[in-house]
Amino acid sequence: MNLPQTEFVQFMEDIHDPFIVLISCILSLRTNDKTTYPATMRMLKLGKTPKEFLNVKLEDLENAIYPVGFYKNKAKQILDIAYELYYQHKSVVPKEIEELIKFKGVGRKTANLVQSKGYGLPSICVDVHVHRISNRLGLVSTKEPEETEFALKSKLPKKSWSEINTLFVTLGQNVCKPTKPNCPNCLLQNYCNFYEQNKN
Repeated sequence: MNLPQTEFVQFMEDIHDPFIVLISCILSLRTNDKTTYPATMRMLKLGKTPKEFLNVKLEDLENAIYPVGFYKNKAKQILDIAYELYYQHKSVVPKEIEELIKFKGVGRKTANLVQSKGYGLPSICVDVHVHRISNRLGLVSTKEPEETEFALKSKLPKKSWSEINTLFVTLGQNVCKPTKPNCPNCLLQNYCNFYEQNKN
């Protein structure tokens, strides 16, 4: 499917620095890509490594990332993570999910994205789009994103894991929207339980 990607999705495809993937993903939580992308660009003018963020004032970071959702909490979280990475991990972002989720505010979605985009490891990042589309297609029957992650990992070959997020996010933003999905123009309609049940 040749669907347009947002600037933020394309940015995340092109970035392979684990720290930048981590802090950019934190900004994106509960915020649309249109707001997240320019905020990320402003943030990265202040610093791109844990060491550089040690010299960033909280107020300056808050101003840079505004108006992303919960910007004050996210600014503090990013500075705390930078401090912890620099002093306890020698500025190296862990690649293991279990280690990443030890950072305050980092969940499995963010940890999987760091694994996938930051380290090139097979990993499935389940956001609202991946969760919704996986269930609509009938690939899984789950209530929570974490369930979806493990269900997809049990069904899909590892070589496909890292592609799922980008493909489903793009599909979800353009076609398979939360309300009024554009099923007639979806190339997956013949493989979709949701379409089959609602086409009439």
